[in-house]
Amino acid sequence: MKRILYSKNILIISKYLLISLQVLFLVSCVSQQQITKMGLAEFDKIKEKQKISKNQTHKKQVERVSKRLLQAMGQTGAWEFVVFEDETPNAFALPGGKVGIHTGIFQISKTDAGLATVLSHEIAHVLEGHSLSQVNKAQGVGLAGLAVNVALMKAGASRQTVASTNQAYAALSQIGFMLPNSRKHEYEADIVGMQYMAKAGYNPAEAVKLWERFADYNKKKGKSTTPEFLRTHPLDASRIKALRQELPKANAIYLRNKG
Repeated sequence: MKRILYSKNILIISKYLLISLQVLFLVSCVSQQQITKMGLAEFDKIKEKQKISKNQTHKKQVERVSKRLLQAMGQTGAWEFVVFEDETPNAFALPGGKVGIHTGIFQISKTDAGLATVLSHEIAHVLEGHSLSQVNKAQGVGLAGLAVNVALMKAGASRQTVASTNQAYAALSQIGFMLPNSRKHEYEADIVGMQYMAKAGYNPAEAVKLWERFADYNKKKGKSTTPEFLRTHPLDASRIKALRQELPKANAIYLRNKG
C-alpha cells in the first residue's frame, strides 16, 4: 500500500513539476534589470565584508587580462574585477559585470593564459545570463512545490503523506533538475569562455592545462568524492574531457586572432 501511495506521489510531483516548468519557459519571473540590480547590491556587500587584496602584481595581471578579453569581445560596459584576500582557489561572477577573484586562484592560474581561462569563464556566466536562468528556474521549482501541496490537500492526503511527498519533491527537483542545470551552465561557461580567450589571442589549450592543474590541486587536498549527479559543478575529469572535445573549434578561433 505504501509503495502504491509513493508511486502516486511521484506521479503528482512529476505532473506539477512539468506544468510549472512549461509555464516557466513562457513567463520570466525575474527581469534582467532586476537581476542586475541584485548583483550590483550583492557585490557591494561582498566588498564591504571581504578584504580586498593590495597585491599589485595580482591586480595588474587581472587588469591586463580582463582588458584584453573585454576588448576582443567588444564589451564596453562598466565591468568591475576585484581581487579578494581569500586562499580558496576560486572566482565568481554576479550580474551587472561584477567579477571577484580570490588570491588563492593565482597559485593555479600561474600565467596570463591561465588567468584568462578563469576570467573568461566568469565573463561567460554573465553574458550567457546564467544567474537569471537559475533564479527563474528556482522560482519555477518553488511554484511547482506549491502546486504539489495544493493537489495533495485537495485529494485529502494525510499530513504524513504531504510531508513525505515534499521530501521526495525536494530531492527530485534538486537532483533531477536544479543540479543538472547548474552543471550545464558550468560546461557552457567553460566552452564559451575558451572561445572568448581564443578570440583574445590566448592559446585555448591553456584552458585544458588550467583544469588539469586544478584536478591535481583537488587530489592533493583530498577534495570530496561526491558523485557528479549530486554536485553543482562537473567533476574535473568531465570538464577536461569536454574542453578537449571543443578544443579544435577554439583553436580555429585562436589561429584567426593570435597576434
